[in-house]
Amino acid sequence: MLDILQKEDMPGRVKALAPYFENAVHGLKGAKHVADIRNYGLAAGITISAVPGEPARRPYEIAMKCWDKGFYVRYGGDTIQLAPPFISTQAEIDRLVSALGDALHETA
Repeated sequence: MLDILQKEDMPGRVKALAPYFENAVHGLKGAKHVADIRNYGLAAGITISAVPGEPARRPYEIAMKCWDKGFYVRYGGDTIQLAPPFISTQAEIDRLVSALGDALHETA
């Protein structure tokens, strides 16, 4: 694995793609249920406002809507976590963030 990381310059690919990912993810600012967004490289955490008395319910529902759209996103507590593969393209980032935006909008 380390040989592939070095041979295919994966750190360089991540460094080049990270600003695009950051802009895409932060484009969800102000979306329904989004309380906070933070990222580092190709990792992002999106804090979701809780349903009163059920803090993990909404992130779960959002994650399941993303699953129905063909994307696996991690969820836990009050967050949705994204970590696309190092080989992702800008178009794939766009599809992921668009699906997440739709899932946020569709969730009560």
